[in-house]
Amino acid sequence: MNLYTLSDTAIAAELGQRLERLRLERNITQQTLADEIGITPKSYRQLIAGGGKLENFIAALRALNELQQLDSLITTTAFSPLEQLKLRGKKRQRARPASSEPLAVNEPRLDW
Repeated sequence: MNLYTLSDTAIAAELGQRLERLRLERNITQQTLADEIGITPKSYRQLIAGGGKLENFIAALRALNELQQLDSLITTTAFSPLEQLKLRGKKRQRARPASSEPLAVNEPRLDW
């Protein structure tokens, strides 16, 4: 399956269907899983349809003992120590509000 050809909604629905297959493989009812993760069966049906909260998706994976699936979702990449040192100097420390319009160098200031 080429995920780049799917919309965000379609990808969310695919993740929901994969969660539903995991539930069925373990022979657990929707009601039982919903009760275990603390949501209503209606919220669970929304979750497997591609809606719902990410927290509920994670809770369902935890209840199904499949949290390791999240490791393959977004992998962690370690920077080399040299790259970390290079990036450290560029880390922003403060935010500065954008000025509305800078004064021109030769523009006279008005004294009232």
